[in-house]
Amino acid sequence: MKRAAIITSSDTGYRGEREDLSGPAIREILEREGYEVVSMEILPDEKSMLSRRMAEIADENLAELILTTGGTGFSPRDVMPEATEEILERRVPGIPEAMRAYSMTITKRAMLSRATAGIRKGTLIINLPGSPKAVRESLEYIIDALAHGIEILTGEAKDCARK
Repeated sequence: MKRAAIITSSDTGYRGEREDLSGPAIREILEREGYEVVSMEILPDEKSMLSRRMAEIADENLAELILTTGGTGFSPRDVMPEATEEILERRVPGIPEAMRAYSMTITKRAMLSRATAGIRKGTLIINLPGSPKAVRESLEYIIDALAHGIEILTGEAKDCARK
């Protein structure tokens, strides 16, 4: 069973002033797809705190997948892409490109997403949007391909040409 961690980036959620609806939406999809959710937390929009937590999860081999939600927009406090890129060893640009391309068929505002994705050690890290609706749309679109990517990353699958 593949393990996943979920991090919601939200100052108001961290302070308990706003209910996190996106994290639970991610959890629901992951569990339906057979992932074990090993951690689910809300952190403030603080770049160093977000980077530290993602690095810790990857470095301690706690999960093969980290999905973040929130902090990918234009607000001065939206720092999730920067926090993510700070700790990546290898970028995976195709994932956020695919999410944006698909989301553009639903709303032109998808072009405003600054989401990124990449690899640190044996962990794939992906920034998802902040709204529950956009989280569901984006994750549902990429979820099937993620399993294969993680199998290649962890050495479970050796040959990309074979199914």
